[in-house]
Amino acid sequence: MPISLFLVFLLLYVSFGSIGQATIVFLNVPLALIGGFAGLYYSGEYLSVPASVGFIALLGIAMLNGVVMMNYFNYLAIRGMSVKELVVEGAVKRLRPVLMTALIASFGLIPLMFSTGPGSEIQRPLAIVVIWGLVSATILTLFILPILYGIVYGEKEH
Repeated sequence: MPISLFLVFLLLYVSFGSIGQATIVFLNVPLALIGGFAGLYYSGEYLSVPASVGFIALLGIAMLNGVVMMNYFNYLAIRGMSVKELVVEGAVKRLRPVLMTALIASFGLIPLMFSTGPGSEIQRPLAIVVIWGLVSATILTLFILPILYGIVYGEKEH
């Protein structure tokens, strides 16, 4: 797991060409994990193989949303916007794509989360991890990621 997370960070660095931007996007991982573990805890489920598969899917979606947001920030920066303007406009303009990605995955898994029939012991933990983790990761992507971008890159304008 640590090796795969390092490789993901390396890919982010290569993609953005900046350790700062790669780190900001990579910070989606902890909040997504917090949401997934909170979901398991409050639902009374245990960390199992299906829940671990859910964490893998969750981290992929969380990273994708962070990359979408960061790419748009970079696009606006190239167009010459100030950091304060691009953070606000970027967060507003990427609200729909980020929410759509999270909501589609979440809505698709709601029936699995409430299943009680045969096989539900496999489906339920996976759905719980993804849904709860996406809630926390989406909050991070839409609110915390723009704030962090403004803090890191706003100082360079002064």
